[in-house]
Amino acid sequence: MTIDPHAALAALAQQTIELPSWAFGNSGTRFKVFAQAGVPRDPYEKLADAAQVHRFTGVTPRVSLHIPWDLVDDYDRLAAHAAGLGLQIGAINSNLFQDDDYMLGSLTHPDARVRAKAVAHHVQCIDVMRATGSTDLKIWLPDGLNYPGQDSLRARQDRLAESLAQVYAALDPDHRLILEYKFFEPAFYAMDIPDWGTSLLHCLALGEQAFVVLDTGHHAPGTNIEFIVAQLLRAGRLGAFDFNSRFYADDDLMVGAADPFQLFRILHEIVGSGALSPDSGVNFMLDQCHNIEPKIPGQIRSVMNVQEATAKALLVDGDALLAAQLAGDVLGANAVLMDAYNTDVRPLLSDLRTSQGLDPDPMSAYRASGYADTIVAERVGGAQAGWGA
Repeated sequence: MTIDPHAALAALAQQTIELPSWAFGNSGTRFKVFAQAGVPRDPYEKLADAAQVHRFTGVTPRVSLHIPWDLVDDYDRLAAHAAGLGLQIGAINSNLFQDDDYMLGSLTHPDARVRAKAVAHHVQCIDVMRATGSTDLKIWLPDGLNYPGQDSLRARQDRLAESLAQVYAALDPDHRLILEYKFFEPAFYAMDIPDWGTSLLHCLALGEQAFVVLDTGHHAPGTNIEFIVAQLLRAGRLGAFDFNSRFYADDDLMVGAADPFQLFRILHEIVGSGALSPDSGVNFMLDQCHNIEPKIPGQIRSVMNVQEATAKALLVDGDALLAAQLAGDVLGANAVLMDAYNTDVRPLLSDLRTSQGLDPDPMSAYRASGYADTIVAERVGGAQAGWGA
């Protein structure tokens, strides 16, 4: 069925995108973390910055937290602070990569004591979920091996299954466990969850509350990510996206920066499967580190890139595409997609923002707000948030 611009506007008005708290802190490469003036010093200031993205885009009402980076004494107070800013707490992300005990693994470690510690950390994250109203526990597992023979590949999968089952058993009925994957780094011989298939197998074994997180940067160059999207949607196990961009792998750049056509193809699968609907269970999240660009504008631009790809996907003439596919019209079918992709949807999105009482140009509106100068002047002293904080 063809979606006209009016229907596209209605669909776009329902889209929401979750922001990562860590995107507002200092970050960098393995070689250097670059500090910026005005960076938040605690989770409350991270939420204040995230609220600016929502203020100017209107589509980012949730913020993911990272534990222990975002530990506070009173999560009821933090959730109330978020609500006062017009925000909600989104997914709670565990951290299994910054503790010395986890050098040889966490949920897959040969030592039962270390595995129990990693499980207990996730129970702590579930407690944070209950206190903040979050319903998603997001797990990225950095576990793996650097050398053949370092450990048993099969035994590590058995340990992982056992550890995940313990975490899963701690969930409330309305909670979800969403499991990420990464095909290399920090381990280089074998990652314990290297791909979507491994993640899916563990999710299927766990139960109906377990879903796969698809990070658009966690693939080798040339990977057909939209195929993975289609397969996970068919299985009903696509829980969330971590939207970013990469030129090689996991660069965590702004989504759509490296290959905007790929982002469009992914969103085309989402739209075609009806997964854009808020009740689809697919959570659109950003996972980025703004190393050299300013944090808040980097998030605003990323949100706008997702909106533009979504708008183009909504303008695909579904009737014409199906007719060309059934007729075996290879070039005609491709042309239908390209016509939508080559459409300038910026006027459409400007109309959407105007109808919502927003400035049609979020980037210019943010620059004119003076917020960047305010936080530089006010956030003097203390320790800036960043990797490990």
